[in-house]
Amino acid sequence: METRQVKLDIGCGNHKDPGWFGIDIQDLPGVDLVWDLNNHPWPLDSESIGQAKAWHIVEHIPKVAVTAAGTRRPFIEFMNEIWRILIVGSILDIETPYGSSAGFIHDPTHVNQIDELTFEHFDPTYPRYLTYHPRPWRINNLIWTVDGNVNILLRKILEINMP
Repeated sequence: METRQVKLDIGCGNHKDPGWFGIDIQDLPGVDLVWDLNNHPWPLDSESIGQAKAWHIVEHIPKVAVTAAGTRRPFIEFMNEIWRILIVGSILDIETPYGSSAGFIHDPTHVNQIDELTFEHFDPTYPRYLTYHPRPWRINNLIWTVDGNVNILLRKILEINMP
């Protein structure tokens, strides 16, 4: 993989776009790297990815997990891991069912309800960011409908010092 040219399809399943490098938990046709996305770090170099998409995968990543070792926040860990592998300025394209839509509710494997406010927790220009202080993103574009999907473009920005 050549740095800056790699486009990563996170949770690609068997529908990876041509020219993209696909990572998925299942060994399906087109998957380049079989990996559990909840196992960090991913076997990808830091700042080695020029663009990423995560279409219909974030709804499968739990927001909170309680283990014998304590409480974890797998969704924030997932977002931080994508931040780690992307080059500063790169775009992450996420598409997911709106959290209260039929498309979210009918699937028994959906555990993470996303809405139009969720990603304010990842952008330091919003007060919600101060709750968890994850790795910082800038919201570039957000489109959503309550009976459809949330589609968001996030740009990786440099970490900043927050009070």
